[in-house]
Amino acid sequence: MHYPRRNSRIKRKRTHGFRARMRTSKGRKLINRKRRHGFHSVGVSSKG
Repeated sequence: MHYPRRNSRIKRKRTHGFRARMRTSKGRKLINRKRRHGFHSVGVSSKG
């Protein structure tokens, strides 16, 4: 039986996480933009 949304936390972090954002110039701009708008957590939430 196939369960929907069987997501891997590792894959999620590697594609959308803080370190992945910092690798590209666009990702760094995105993080700075979020920080300017007052986001305290700029990566993916750890709740999964």
